[in-house]
Amino acid sequence: MASVLILNAQIVNEGTISERDIFIRDGFIEKIASDLAHLSADDIIDATGLFLLPGMIDDQVHFREPGLTHKGDIATESRAAIAGGITSYMEMPNVNPATTNMAELEKKFALAAQKSRANYSFYLGATNHNLEDIKSLDKNRVCGVKVFMGASTGNLLVDDPRALENIFQHAPTLIATHCEDSAIICANENLYRRSFGENIPIEYHPIIRSEKACFTSSAYAVELAKKFHSDLHVLHISTAKELVLFAAGDIGSKKITAEACAHFLWFNSEDYNALSTLIKCNPAIKHRSDQLSLIDAINNDVIDIIATDHAPHTLSEKYKTYFNALSGLPLVQHALISLLDKVKQGIFTLEKIVEKTSHNPALRYSIDRRGFIREGFYADLVLVDMNNPTLVEKNSLHYKCRWSPFEGVRFATSIHTTFVNGVKVYSQQKIYDDNNHAMELYFNRS
Repeated sequence: MASVLILNAQIVNEGTISERDIFIRDGFIEKIASDLAHLSADDIIDATGLFLLPGMIDDQVHFREPGLTHKGDIATESRAAIAGGITSYMEMPNVNPATTNMAELEKKFALAAQKSRANYSFYLGATNHNLEDIKSLDKNRVCGVKVFMGASTGNLLVDDPRALENIFQHAPTLIATHCEDSAIICANENLYRRSFGENIPIEYHPIIRSEKACFTSSAYAVELAKKFHSDLHVLHISTAKELVLFAAGDIGSKKITAEACAHFLWFNSEDYNALSTLIKCNPAIKHRSDQLSLIDAINNDVIDIIATDHAPHTLSEKYKTYFNALSGLPLVQHALISLLDKVKQGIFTLEKIVEKTSHNPALRYSIDRRGFIREGFYADLVLVDMNNPTLVEKNSLHYKCRWSPFEGVRFATSIHTTFVNGVKVYSQQKIYDDNNHAMELYFNRS
């Protein structure tokens, strides 16, 4: 592996920004100091004017492989991820067949070993009947157990109270939940069907998949976690009301944590008029008041992690009537720069974004030597240019589905260069497909 010397970078790490040089060798950060220009390296990068961040660790993506590869696969979506400054991801089980047993889990690890451009791990999906598979997980290899406590595909909906209790009591890893109450959603769907038939206007989506549906389910998950002293991570919080369920403070002191997603911070219900079903997702993008509350909760450390919930579909699957349009957005290529725009607007600090996208995922999941810029850690790094705009155009997209909800947006910032395990995999709009040194993530859990 080539050695790399990065000079004059503004390093954003552990709450500070300071100009330093970094020397990388054999995939690791070997030296961080004020003056390393005397060192020789295979690749020397003058990062004057650029900020160096630990790569984003995305704890929630849907890369659609196996079985749904007409809209995305591990190779295409991980390429988009590195172009967006994401160096590690954790992928969800709602594929075909669903990842609900060890055999299917091993198949995904094998696929990623051949195809992934970023570091990877995979969730085991919980069902009403696979408790023994959950109990058998290697807690230092598998990122977590995904529990759909709301409508999902196939047999992934866990709606048996006894099964839920057993999962929360016996899961050897972190439990990550999708929280929406199915009964409330179904009642709302039936109510609006009576008024609109099958052609419900998309602006009713956040009312159908309502605040009550989210809060009821999230409160139940938190109740179970407290009862069984579980490690619970509630994914993609979308409402202000849910925030009362979570405590402010340092992530290291918490057994119950919360996550927001980049699209909930960028879009709100006012955007349905222009984007319609393109921004249909579950949970739904809610109202501006919810959006502002999520932003406050990030700054106040009530919300611990920011992720993407990247979930691509083809345009033909999105351009349909309300019930037929599939839910989910492609996001990994532009999530980080959408957050950096919020930094430019004074909404977040760079230090806070790094904390929520890199430090805290590494800490919450106990990831081995990633998420920080430290000597001895893997060199998963991203150089960002805070003054070079990015215009999102179709011909610049790396998603297999070939569309983005951000098309036409001119972000104020750009991803300059991405390193995965010390290897330059993306730089100035070019992906280096011959430089593939992605690794399986490992976890240090006692």
